[in-house]
Amino acid sequence: MDSWINFTRFGGSTVMLTAAVVVTAWLIAGRAWRMVFWWCGLFGLGLLFVLATKIAFVGWGVGIRSIDFTGISGHSMRATAVMPVMLYLILQKTPRLVCTAGVLLGLLFGVLIGISRLILNAHSISEAVAGCVLGAIISLGFILITRHSPKPVLNRWLIALSLLIVFGATRYTEPVPTQRLIRGVALYLAGHERPYIRATWKMAPTLPNSPVDEHSSKELMSF
Repeated sequence: MDSWINFTRFGGSTVMLTAAVVVTAWLIAGRAWRMVFWWCGLFGLGLLFVLATKIAFVGWGVGIRSIDFTGISGHSMRATAVMPVMLYLILQKTPRLVCTAGVLLGLLFGVLIGISRLILNAHSISEAVAGCVLGAIISLGFILITRHSPKPVLNRWLIALSLLIVFGATRYTEPVPTQRLIRGVALYLAGHERPYIRATWKMAPTLPNSPVDEHSSKELMSF
């Protein structure tokens, strides 16, 4: 279990947002402005989509009970969006088969991050799948849209330093408290004092407008 805990951190905001910034820096350094536009636009929309689904659930209880969906997995989305693009840029000068294999490896990494979220009970299957699908749409969409654009020339030392920074982030920095931030924003927007949580939301389908906290679960079970 510890190995999955350590592995899932690579999909966290600290690592993957750093990696997304690194990709942006590579594109800017190479003056690949069209690629910068599409990368920032697609990835930014992906982040907003994930954030919107989570705020909607925490603040208003918006979800799909039949498939246990309370919000898109951010870990899965980020990993599946960032890693294929990062490997695509690193391997752009290699034979097409090698570059394609790198993109597929990046997608596999994202899927494994999604699996880690399931094993750790952080997300349901529907949430992890949604994250992987959204991330794949972002990464593959970016690659297809910009496939004929001039590619940035990447220095191998810049690549090595960037990767050291990205994957060193999980060891030497604290995780970003994204869930706490989302909860604060959701409660402010919804005007509630207590957030919706999965357990009580699933047990109270007839109370869609009544947020309950962990302390209310015993009352609902005995009701």
